[in-house]
Amino acid sequence: MIVVAGEALIDLVPQGPGALAGLTPALGGGPYNTAVALGRLGTPTAFCSRVSSDAFGEALLDGLRTAGVDVSAVQRGPEPTTLAVATIDGGGSAAYSFYVEGTADRLFTAPAALPEGTRAVSFGTCSLVLEPGASAYEELMRTAAAQGVFTLLDPNIRVGLIPDADAYRARFKSWLPSVSLLKLSEEDASWLGGTPHEWLASGPSAVVITQGGDGLTVFTRDGTVIPVPGEAVEVVDTIGAGDTVNAALLHGLAVRHALSPEALADLDRTGWVNLLRFAARAAAITCSRAGAEPPYASELGSL
Repeated sequence: MIVVAGEALIDLVPQGPGALAGLTPALGGGPYNTAVALGRLGTPTAFCSRVSSDAFGEALLDGLRTAGVDVSAVQRGPEPTTLAVATIDGGGSAAYSFYVEGTADRLFTAPAALPEGTRAVSFGTCSLVLEPGASAYEELMRTAAAQGVFTLLDPNIRVGLIPDADAYRARFKSWLPSVSLLKLSEEDASWLGGTPHEWLASGPSAVVITQGGDGLTVFTRDGTVIPVPGEAVEVVDTIGAGDTVNAALLHGLAVRHALSPEALADLDRTGWVNLLRFAARAAAITCSRAGAEPPYASELGSL
């Protein structure tokens, strides 16, 4: 079982040019998209979050169930669902403005225990920024790592939600001893201001950096650097592409029985190349579709 911890929200996505061109609601949130992508790949997955009891919240849970994701660890609350208004540029990249005050996911509390059989937990995005929930997710991360559970962190920076950049950067560094695999975009890496070498020295067994259409690169503790090119595709938008990469990496590691820091450190060059190519292929399919629509296992072939 892989647990994905973090927010579920509604993306309001324009359907044409202009900021308000036919805004259409879509199920979203980085952790939510990761959970759906894992479910579609056939990996036993559970979602750990706090979701509103409003109509949007019901739709979010229905989307998880349809993907085969276990929602028994989801907390419920009467507060509204977080909204994210997307703006799509000419290259298909999305920027967001958020409506987060008083929303349900901010009131997440750390559970007493993870679901039985949990092998890994994935964290990231808004859930590690917005208090008081951010501290609860941080507590869950540290607890899981202390219990020997594999952890993946994708900070997926949303600058507009971070009131104190320096404080967030310091907090990010404090998470690294509890992280098995750090995955982030090159934009996030630049904003955070560190290097893979520095991050690896603090805890993770590997760092994967995504570079959009140029592919992915992994950095490992022994100094190995392995780049893999992206897959050519006609991009509709990039919504959910990074989340799909998270899911593909976790799925691939689970298939290889490599969901431990030690097994990750032992993964050889061929294993990394195959894993990164699988992730690039999955992300390319997501980019070829409108919104966060990750592929099913049948669309990807073997690892």
